Amino acid sequence: MSVLSVLPRPIVAAPMAGGPSTPALAASVSAAGGLGFLAAGMIGVDRLVADVAEVRSRTDRPFGVNVFLPDPNGGAVDEAAVRAYGDRLAPEARRYGVTLGEPISGDDGYPEKLAALLADPVPVVSFVFGLPDRAAVAALRERGTEVWATVTSPDAAVAAAGLGVDAVVVQGTEAGGHRGGLPDDDDYALLPLLRLVAARCDRPLVAAGGIADGAAVAAVLAAGAAAAQVGTAFLRCPEAGTSDLHRAAVAGAAPTALSRAFTGKRARGLVNEFLRRHDGSAPVGYPQVLHLTRPLLAAARSSGDASVANLWAGQAHSLTRETPAGELVAELTGGARAALAAVVDRSRAWG
Repeated sequence: MSVLSVLPRPIVAAPMAGGPSTPALAASVSAAGGLGFLAAGMIGVDRLVADVAEVRSRTDRPFGVNVFLPDPNGGAVDEAAVRAYGDRLAPEARRYGVTLGEPISGDDGYPEKLAALLADPVPVVSFVFGLPDRAAVAALRERGTEVWATVTSPDAAVAAAGLGVDAVVVQGTEAGGHRGGLPDDDDYALLPLLRLVAARCDRPLVAAGGIADGAAVAAVLAAGAAAAQVGTAFLRCPEAGTSDLHRAAVAGAAPTALSRAFTGKRARGLVNEFLRRHDGSAPVGYPQVLHLTRPLLAAARSSGDASVANLWAGQAHSLTRETPAGELVAELTGGARAALAAVVDRSRAWG
């Protein structure tokens, strides 16, 4: 029996790397009847193992771990373009008294993290930045772990099903943070993408992108999703590791945009001066650009400068509130139930 089929509440906490996703947040969501997630991206394998152990110490409910896949092209980028971008950013780095990082490639410790998850299986492992290979899917499933793949196009959903994954996370362009598919230039809004994927893919679907209240949860459930994956709405929960700068920015009404300016991969964040200045010049190059900009972005966050820091957020961020994660899971579920009931009531008058 799949995890999705027995969830008391159809809410999945989106894994948010870089700090917001914590063991406390994952455990609180799972304990409330949703499915909490740890973000394995951008941390070492020792930290991952410790985070998994902490979630288990907080709840006996199912949870998941999200893993970044390495670039299947071996991290090849236009090195001249990346160097030129570094030259462009160097004056800003000097103003903060930092040196830009080395634009190196890397696999985010993928082999070690996969090995750890095979050695100590968790209920769900999801993948972003492409599709896992068939051997990894089979190995995880043999150990009792469900495998989810994140897609941003119908073709990718079909390919994921062909690999034997248990569920497909369908990410619309409204979602905050990085695009989860590969390539990262698909621009499907969530509802059209969800319907297109449902027409071609026979796996349970988890809808992600711009879902911040119960009515939006109801909409994706009606459109064929088994659950809604919610990220930005959890950023303001006390259990999240979101910085004060990020919390305050998400609470505002600034527009969002997709840009490569911060990491070399398209990601949705709040529009600020850094994005405006550099969006048109940023090259395709992840994780090279991420490593290049990391010291500058860290310095901006430390100094509270929202004009430079990357502030990931989905399009519906202004609907978020400060509330404990467990209460948010209950409110989203209750709001979805009320919205669906209202539609049923209205439908009685249809001819």
